[in-house]
Amino acid sequence: MEEKIYKTMSSTGAANLAIGICVLVGGIVSGILLIVNGARLLKHKGKIMF
Repeated sequence: MEEKIYKTMSSTGAANLAIGICVLVGGIVSGILLIVNGARLLKHKGKIMF
């Protein structure tokens, strides 16, 4: 019984680690994209006329 619990906890821990890494990478990539797009908008704000 204890071996089954150990295996379940081990696979759950590995899955949580993999999901955490994916979320971290996704967050970093989206943050970089937001910064780049914001900088482009600020650079070209003088060309916009309303």
